[in-house]
Amino acid sequence: MQTERTPQQSSPGPLRRIISSAFAIFETRLELIGIEFQEEKERLIGVLFLGLASMMLAMMALISLTVLIAIFFWDTYRWQALGGITLLYALIAVVCGLRARSTLRDAPNMFDDTLAEFRKDRDTFRSH
Repeated sequence: MQTERTPQQSSPGPLRRIISSAFAIFETRLELIGIEFQEEKERLIGVLFLGLASMMLAMMALISLTVLIAIFFWDTYRWQALGGITLLYALIAVVCGLRARSTLRDAPNMFDDTLAEFRKDRDTFRSH
């Protein structure tokens, strides 16, 4: 006589529950990374568009200003006026370049919120 054993459906063990919880937390953090990445991408596209529009309009204004000053000083100090305008533009370009470099250097990490959540998770697992 042979008895058949039917597999018993037992509740998952504590290790399985911990692993399942860890994967669920990891999945949530990955979703958070994706959301932050999407928000950063949208912000950068908006800033890029506005920056390009601003640069185009500023260049048009500077060209118009240069022509206006050159016409105004054409009979008396045309070379000095054009040299002064060129020097002014060069100084402003250097200041803008240094400011851009400083802004990029001081920018916060893109995934600060996600890293903070990972640290909280790590501390939670260490304390239990």
